[in-house]
Amino acid sequence: MSQFGFLQGFLDFFSPNSMMGSDVTACQALGSIFNNVTIYPTDTRYDALATENWSQTAWGSPTCIFQPTTVGELQTALPILVEANSSFAVRSGGHMPVSKAANIDKGVLIDMSKFGGTQYDAENAVINVGAGQRWGDVYTALDPLGVTIAGGRVMSAGVGGLILGCGLSYLSDLYGLVCDNVVNFEVVLADGSVVNANADSNSDLFWALKGGSNNFGIITNFKLRTFPIFDVWGGTKGYPFEALPDVLDALAEFQTNPEKDPYAQFNMNAYVTNTTFGVVLSLVYLKPDVKPAAFDPFYRIESSWATTMDTTSLRTLHNLMSEYPIPSIPRVEWTTTSFVPSSSMYSAIRKIFASSSSVNKMKEITAGTGIFTLQGVSARAVHEGNQRGGNALGLKPVPQSWFHTDLGWWFSDDDVAAHEAIRSLTDEVEAAAKSEDSYLPYLFMNDASLDQQVIKHYGEDNVKRLREVQQKYDPSEVFQKLVPGGFKLP
Repeated sequence: MSQFGFLQGFLDFFSPNSMMGSDVTACQALGSIFNNVTIYPTDTRYDALATENWSQTAWGSPTCIFQPTTVGELQTALPILVEANSSFAVRSGGHMPVSKAANIDKGVLIDMSKFGGTQYDAENAVINVGAGQRWGDVYTALDPLGVTIAGGRVMSAGVGGLILGCGLSYLSDLYGLVCDNVVNFEVVLADGSVVNANADSNSDLFWALKGGSNNFGIITNFKLRTFPIFDVWGGTKGYPFEALPDVLDALAEFQTNPEKDPYAQFNMNAYVTNTTFGVVLSLVYLKPDVKPAAFDPFYRIESSWATTMDTTSLRTLHNLMSEYPIPSIPRVEWTTTSFVPSSSMYSAIRKIFASSSSVNKMKEITAGTGIFTLQGVSARAVHEGNQRGGNALGLKPVPQSWFHTDLGWWFSDDDVAAHEAIRSLTDEVEAAAKSEDSYLPYLFMNDASLDQQVIKHYGEDNVKRLREVQQKYDPSEVFQKLVPGGFKLP
């Protein structure tokens, strides 16, 4: 009997007439074929894998965990899940704190961590990256080669989720977003077939995967462009929280400069509920030039405020990104909105954080640590993405700030209060942006919250086009119906 015939007989035996749930049926079928890589709650490996996601808000209790090691195993497994009508989730690194985006209860968790490894093609200046890799592993592989990629800035984050959500890089002003620098996606579709999506083959799917999340298939490999950037200048500067107005004024000047240097990048975090941490500013200049003039607005802050820390120096880009601060708090949620930067908009944000009742509610939560972050995206970054085939995001080619608020806390009893506080605060910022006529209708998926309608914000035309791609490559809507987590097509 063929493997498929055996599988069909197995699934028929455990038909809907039995007392067994579809998830159990799928796990039994997977285990009968892939015993060593199908992990049940009785397995000693299970607990660590079920709770590997970075935030406890994303932990789950899957019926089983499937760890494919080859594309062929995944090709066999996906039709099993479809035939059993079993829900499932796919996890690359599990950095997203959104509940069930990369984990699941009473379903199958497909853990892609065995899809590791990198292969560098110097002739074409590209690197093949397994979908289970983390960014720190990729940069480590590239370091001896003296090149880098437009990749993630948090070393522990997974490659797959960040790229499919679009991804923001310190190289974005030069070369576009992370998703814009994918040359090829290797994709396993719901029927078990494998396709390559690139500019010449399945180009409609290629476009859709750049921001389309987990709605079309499972990516097993990404081919990414590389660039000869290695030694840089930059690091982290800390300021007392009282310096926030001056930091924001400098930020507005920096971002609105019509001659903004695309090699100069920043990331700003302000700790609004624990002001002893103050303001943390990451500066990155993608050349080995000490104290480049592009950052003059920030140097002037120090005429009024002494830094609480300063790690800026000549170093490698990988080394610089490795010091990005990641709070060690067990439960995390974040929300996002976007706007055109200006001094008046940043002034409005200062007033909100000084007076909002939501900040007080955050302080009332056990260990409630609220941080707001500003990330800059230039008009050039949008143009660069368009030059590389475009993406599904619907971005306007204007300078913009991608704002997000993070909240960390200890106990699950505070989950509802934390969610309400952080959403309320972001709603206030969004309302201010609308009143300033600076609001942009884009939500950065990698920083979005559970109930934010990310893909709807890509615009009506892009949503329609995404639906057309979905009907072509997943006509049964498997990744809409059986993959409940993540950001779905509206």
